[in-house]
Formats: sequence, structure tokens, C-alpha cells
Amino acid sequence: MTQHQPLTPAPYVWTAPPLGEATSAHPRFYTDPEVFKAEIAHIHLKHWFFAGRVEEVANPGDFKALETVGGPAALVRGQDGVLRAFANICRHRNSILLEGKGCAHSIVCPYHGWSYELDGTLAGAPGMREVPEFEKPPHGLLPIRMETWDGAIFLNFDDAAPPLSEHLGDLPELLGSHRFGDMRVTWQIEIETRCNWKLLLENAMESYHTGIVHAATVGAQKSMSFPTRGEWHCIQVQAGSSIAVLDGDPPFPPIAGLSEQSRKGTYFTLIEPTTQFACAQDTIWWLAVRPVAVDRSVLSVGGCFPRPYTELPDFEERAAPYYQRWEAVALEDVGILEKQQRALGSVMARPGPLSWRDDMVLAINRWVLSRLPAEVAATLT
Repeated sequence: MTQHQPLTPAPYVWTAPPLGEATSAHPRFYTDPEVFKAEIAHIHLKHWFFAGRVEEVANPGDFKALETVGGPAALVRGQDGVLRAFANICRHRNSILLEGKGCAHSIVCPYHGWSYELDGTLAGAPGMREVPEFEKPPHGLLPIRMETWDGAIFLNFDDAAPPLSEHLGDLPELLGSHRFGDMRVTWQIEIETRCNWKLLLENAMESYHTGIVHAATVGAQKSMSFPTRGEWHCIQVQAGSSIAVLDGDPPFPPIAGLSEQSRKGTYFTLIEPTTQFACAQDTIWWLAVRPVAVDRSVLSVGGCFPRPYTELPDFEERAAPYYQRWEAVALEDVGILEKQQRALGSVMARPGPLSWRDDMVLAINRWVLSRLPAEVAATLT
């Protein structure tokens, strides 16, 4: 029987090379278009990424259009109640079909009027009766692989990739008492950033910078690291109450039934390659990164609360400080990371020595490097 590492925190979780010899990644890791191209092909198009919450598309006809690293996509709840994911492109000449969020009885292309049922089958193709041998069945919407975990929707462009449960490993064990399935998303923003996608996630997984970059907001923080099984990493910022607001006591009480470890602080996780769930004692929020170019990314930030909280008459008033905190801290991070991206482009940039508080930065770097072709990885040493 396989022995699993216990989900107990330690001062740091280190991977070779040993502390004192480890350095930050080569600057080309963040600036070379060929490295970025390899990451798209070998990482982003082959692993699971977060696409939203099931309550966003809860009722028959509900849809959500989104941009992904593989192109436009749409989440659609069919009349049969089944949630599906499709490429958001018409099978005629690849026009965008859906925009934003909404509810529809069918999907109609705004260019030439081709129409589709909510299960993706082609319903109508004006003018195609005159085309010899044209038949509807082969020309339905193209499905994208989709799985969910406790209300969180993940997509994957690789049909051969392991199932989501294998990718998540023991993450549900650690985060289970937060009861993700009973959460409701109440707030979302997207921030366009001028930095490499990895910088956003490295920053999100270390507390080394918080006392400096966030001196006026969340301030200095101390964290512990967790050994994990699966394609994910975890730290916990130690604090006896929620750090999801900036000032005063948290407006909401702790989530009922939290585990002893979950009551000790806020988990910051990275589900490789681009999804972070942050789990405080009273709420959860996410950071999801969409790579656009080697020096451009889109950062999605969203917040969720237990369903009973959202039904309180003064919920919006209570929730406002959380939204302010999430946006303010995200913008502070983006500001410093855009400066870091500029510096990485210097001809004088070199790898630097890592602190023990950079343990997850090293883990992220090694995870990415291990999935790049050998000839690409060799250029980064």
C-alpha cells in the first residue's frame, strides 16, 4: 500500500537543490517567447484549469462565455440540466457565438444564423439545403473536456490527461472542511497584467514579500508549507482569525465545522498550472491566471461565501470589505510584478539565491521545467 505524506505543516518544504545552493530561475524562463510557446503546448493545453463555479450556470439555458488559453469557450446548462463546455465558435466559419453571461433557449451564430441546441447539436444551417451531401450531425459544437469538484469547474484540452481527481490528489482532504460545494460566488474582476504568468503564481505562493509590497494593506505575514500529493502546492498563513479583510474584526463568523488545522490560518494553494484557491476561516477566493503572451497575462480574482451568509439581509454591506481587500492586494501585486518583468528583460539579469521562504517558488519552477521538452529546459540552466 502506498504511504501518503501527512497533511501537516512544516517551516518549509524543500526540493533539490539544497537550501543555500538553489537559485531563482533563469531570466529567459520569463522572457523567452520560445519557452512560452513550449509552455502553451506542453503545459497549458494538457492540464486542468479553473473556469468558474457551477452556480454561475445553475439553470437550464444559462451560459457563461470565457476566454481560455485554448481559445473562446462557453459553459452551457442544457434543457436536460446537464452542464457542458464547448468551443465558443460556429462550425460554419468560426465566428464567436456567445458573449458574457445570460440565458438562452438556443445558440444562434450572429454572423450567418447557424443555430445549435443547448446540448451542442446543430439545429439549423440556413442555405445549406442546396449543398450536396450536407448533414447536420457531424457539425455540432465541439466539446471541451470538463469536470467539477465541489462546485468548481475545470476544463482541459487534452482528452488523454489524467482525471481531475488524480490531478487534485489530496487537496480535497485538506480543504474539505471549507465545504466548497456550499459556497456561492458573489464577486469577480479581471485584471490585465504586463508580466509573465509564472510571476503571478510564484508571488501568490510566498509570504516573503508581504511586509514590503503590502505594508499599507495586509502587512507582514508568516506562513508554513505543506507536503502534498497530486499536482498542487500549499502554504498556510498563520493567523487566528480571517485575513480576508484589512481592518477590524471579520464581518462574518468562521465557517461551521472547520477542521482544527483550517482554524489556524488561511491556506494559499496552487493547483498547477494556473489556479489558486485561498481559503480563510470565513470565505474563499481564487486567483486564476490566463497566459496571453510571454509578458502579458490576465488575472481573474473571485470571491465566494457560504450560502447562508449570502442570504443575510445585510450581506452586501458585510461583504464589501472583502472585495476591497481582494482588489487592493491584487493591484499591489500586479504593480510590483510588472516592474519585475521589466527587470528580467535586462541584459544584466541573473538568477539569484533563494530564501527558505521561497520554497514554493522553487517547487513551481521545478514543476514547470519538468514538463518542458528537454531541449527547451536545457536552455534555462
